[in-house]
Amino acid sequence: MENGYLILGIIALLFLSMYGYAYLAVALEKLKQKRAAKKLIEKEELRRLESLKKQELIDEKVRKFNERKDEIQRELMLLEKMKSKQRVS
Repeated sequence: MENGYLILGIIALLFLSMYGYAYLAVALEKLKQKRAAKKLIEKEELRRLESLKKQELIDEKVRKFNERKDEIQRELMLLEKMKSKQRVS
């Protein structure tokens, strides 16, 4: 009778180990997928931040260009006024 329980225990252990081995492969695959998804999200976040930095640089350059353009326009208008004043005089 004790040998029967021993054999039954060994068979149960065998089935449990087969189930564990099969499930281990699935669990490892899920873990790999989670890691890959996390890495992809981090990569996209870095790309987004880099894009924002580049956009800020572009905006800053455009702002400086527009300021310079406005300054030149003011100077030209001032020169034009001075020129017209000299003509009148």
